Amino acid sequence: MRSAQTDTLVDVAAPGKEVRAPRARMTGNERRLQLIGIARSLFAERGYDGTSIEEIAQRANVSKPVVYEHFGGKEGLYAVVVDREMSALLDGITSSLTNNRSRVRVERVALALLTYVEERTDGFRIMIRDSPASISSGTYSSLLNDAVSQVSSILAGDFARRGLDPDLAPLYAQALVGSVSMTAQWWLDTREPKKEVVAAHLVNLMWNGLTHLEADPQLQDE
Repeated sequence: MRSAQTDTLVDVAAPGKEVRAPRARMTGNERRLQLIGIARSLFAERGYDGTSIEEIAQRANVSKPVVYEHFGGKEGLYAVVVDREMSALLDGITSSLTNNRSRVRVERVALALLTYVEERTDGFRIMIRDSPASISSGTYSSLLNDAVSQVSSILAGDFARRGLDPDLAPLYAQALVGSVSMTAQWWLDTREPKKEVVAAHLVNLMWNGLTHLEADPQLQDE
């Protein structure tokens, strides 16, 4: 029978039999968050193509129409998962850019990405996988492009002050962001050394390289 006060299902047992405790029904928001969490784990483990609505529904103990009702389909659910991960990573990176000292900002950006990898491993695995073409604007590559733009802006000002060509800032920004990104993907599985050590060595390579830039570098003849 249904309880009028709690809107939960209650089993009435025959005399002498154990009565099963009522199970609270999830609210719409609770169900949505549950489905997002389940999908996040599956997408990280198997990728978009290897994950089905049927399995997501099965793990949540609901019917497939419930998933469709909340997200419209697998693509919609995937987009929500990626958007949440993008927001989490962007928040970390944005907060790391508040210091006015260029080196400190580079240090904090590197550490912010490694912290994200450490704390939201599933999310990072999802973002570095291939995404459906229809939602490519919300992928890890687009986030890296945004990071390149920010770093390029920082470098352009620094180059101009040092008498270097600011038009080359985008090239160096690509190299720097690419270095941090590839190192983060490597560290995703190794987890050694500690993230602070990794960040320090990244900055050591990048910052000392930037400090001693030549205005007109040339390849050396063998």
